[in-house]
Amino acid sequence: MSALLEQMYKEILLEHQKRPRNYGHLEHKTHTNQGHNPSCGDQISLELQIQDNCIVAVRFSGRGCTISQASASLMTVAIEGKTIAEASSIAQAFGAMLHTGQTDSSLGDLNALVGVAKLHTRVKCATLGWQTLELALA
Repeated sequence: MSALLEQMYKEILLEHQKRPRNYGHLEHKTHTNQGHNPSCGDQISLELQIQDNCIVAVRFSGRGCTISQASASLMTVAIEGKTIAEASSIAQAFGAMLHTGQTDSSLGDLNALVGVAKLHTRVKCATLGWQTLELALA
């Protein structure tokens, strides 16, 4: 990966950590779940409003490292307005990216987390929000 691309990805992560998207609570949530990474203490609370099999609104709150918070923020942007099947497909592609360390053009800004694949202990941080989503939808 080029130094320019790495810098761009770093800036995306820092921006989402400093100014998380969809942070807060939903008044009319239909699905919720709490996620916790006991190895580092990261926590995510996820709230969804689902209508007609579509995620019409999503919010998260929590605390933790830049990776967990930026990943949750990026996830909310990626899944809001999507059907449950589309959100599941995005989650699978994201997991595959972290497993292979290869970017996926369909993931857009989520590719900013590709470098986490090299940091095996941080993969749990990056996937915390996604695991919380999976359990909320189950």
